[in-house]
Amino acid sequence: MMNKKYNSVLIIGMGLIGSSIARAMYENQMATNVYGVDSSEKVIKKCEELNIVSKVETNIKKFNEQFDLIIICTPLSKYKDIFNDLNLYVSKTTFLTDVGSTKVSVIDDFKKSVKNENLKFLPAHPIAGIEKSGPEFGFSKLFQNRYCIVTPIDNDKEVFETLCVMWKELGMKIEIMDAEKHDKILAMTSHIPQLIAYSVVATATELETHLKDEVIKYSAAGFRDFTRLAGSDPIMWRDIYDKNKDAVIEMLGRFSEDLSSFQKAIRNNDLKYLENKFSSSKNIRKIIEDLGQAGHFDPTEKKN
Repeated sequence: MMNKKYNSVLIIGMGLIGSSIARAMYENQMATNVYGVDSSEKVIKKCEELNIVSKVETNIKKFNEQFDLIIICTPLSKYKDIFNDLNLYVSKTTFLTDVGSTKVSVIDDFKKSVKNENLKFLPAHPIAGIEKSGPEFGFSKLFQNRYCIVTPIDNDKEVFETLCVMWKELGMKIEIMDAEKHDKILAMTSHIPQLIAYSVVATATELETHLKDEVIKYSAAGFRDFTRLAGSDPIMWRDIYDKNKDAVIEMLGRFSEDLSSFQKAIRNNDLKYLENKFSSSKNIRKIIEDLGQAGHFDPTEKKN
C-alpha cells in the first residue's frame, strides 16, 4: 500500500508518546495538520509553548472539523469516555488506533461503547518510551526500530494495512498478536518489572530514617538504574494494573515462586544453584541487550 498523507490527525493525550507522534508526523511529512486534546491545562500550555501541534483543546467537542486519523494516547481509565465521545462525534470514515499497553481491556471498552461504523479501529501498542512523562520530553525518533504490536479485531484489510503503514512510517516494526497473548507477554516484560521497581523504592522508604537516608545517599549505579522505572507516570501504571490484573497476578505468582527459590538457596548456602541461575540469566540478558541496542535512543542520556 502507498504511504498515505493525512489532511487532519487528532492525538488524544499529549504526553510523552502523543507529543512524540505529533513531532514525528510533522518531521516525516505524514500529515498536513496535527491537532491535540488533553485534559490538563498545564500540558496544553506546554504544547502551545513548544508549538507541537496546530491546535490543542481540552475536549474533542471544541473542534468543528472531522479527522482522517485519531490516535488515543491517554491512561487506560479514560478510554471508555473517549470511545463514547468519538461514537457521537465522528461523522465520516475515520481511522482510529491507540498506544495502550493492555489490549483485552481496550478492545472490550471499544466494543461496548462504539456502534459508529465510521470508526475503523486497529488496537496497537508501540513498545517505546522513556521513564519521563510530559510533552517536553517527547522526541520524533522515539519509535525508530522499535516494535509496534497490533491486535486486529476484525478482518478489515484496508484498516489493517493503512494503520500498519502509519506505524511503519514512524519508524516501527510491526508484530501481529492475539490480545490475550499480548497482555500476558507485557505482564512479564513490562508490568512486573515496573511493579518490582515500585516495591523496592517503597521498601527503601519504609526503612528506619537513618538507614533510608543512607540508602538514598549511597545509591550505587545499579540501584539507580533499577529504580529509574519508579519515576514513570503513576496514573498510567495504576490503570495498567487495574486493566491487566489477571495476567499480572499470574506472572507475579511465577516470579514469587522463583524469588522464594533464591531465598531458600541463599539461606541454605546453595552456591551451585545461585551460580547456575546467575549464568543462565546473564546469557538471557546478553540476548536482550543485543536485540535492543540497534533501536535504543534516549535524548536524555549523556553521550561520551
